[in-house]
Formats: sequence, structure tokens, C-alpha cells
Amino acid sequence: QVQLVESGGGLVQAGDSLRLSCAASGRTFSRYVMGWFRQAPGKEREFVTAISRSGGSTYYADSVKGRFTISRDNAKNTVYLQMNSLKPEDTAVYYCAAADKDVWYSSSWYRIPREYDYWGQGTQVTVSS
Repeated sequence: QVQLVESGGGLVQAGDSLRLSCAASGRTFSRYVMGWFRQAPGKEREFVTAISRSGGSTYYADSVKGRFTISRDNAKNTVYLQMNSLKPEDTAVYYCAAADKDVWYSSSWYRIPREYDYWGQGTQVTVSS
């Protein structure tokens, strides 16, 4: 069992930066692929980024590539999402998720919410124009 707790959300202006954190309980954090998803009102939950167990491989949605950076610290059981050059369209609830499978499990599985085993409660990010 893994519990995930996100933090770091808030209200910012377009062009600003935020760093989200997701702290995981348990001693097996390094066995999980970690992902960040977001959900805006009236929209489906969408993939943002994912990181392999070791942190050596990262994957991004086209909409955030070059602006967002995912990283993890397995010693601290924490995954981070650095968000730069924020846009109003980035406004959403951001969720972190953990999946107990290898990143090579199947093609781009990490983009699919149902492939993840554990979810945090989410943190609101609001970007004003």
C-alpha cells in the first residue's frame, strides 16, 4: 500500500513558476513508476509526465514539453514537478500517481490513468492571465 500526498499548488500569474511535490509513504518508493496527471473542470484527466523507477527516463505530454520537468528523490520518497512559463490553460487539479510496473511494460502505458495503482488527493494549480 502506498499513500501519496501532493503539495505546492497555488494561484500564480501567467509566466510564473511553481514546484509541486508528492510525498509517498512506505519503503518501496523506488519500485514505482511515478506520474503526474491533471484534470480541469469538465475535462477528462490527462497525462502530464512520468518518470521511471530510477529517474533515468522521463516522458512528457507535448503541451508541457520544454516547460515542465519531473524528477524524483528515492531517498526522500518524493517526486517533483517543476512547472515554468505557466499558462492559463495549465489551470487544473494536479494528481500524482504510482504504478507498480516497469516503464517498458508496454508502449506508452504510463499515459493511461487506469494503469496506475495509487493516487494522491490532488493539488489545485490556477494560472491567471
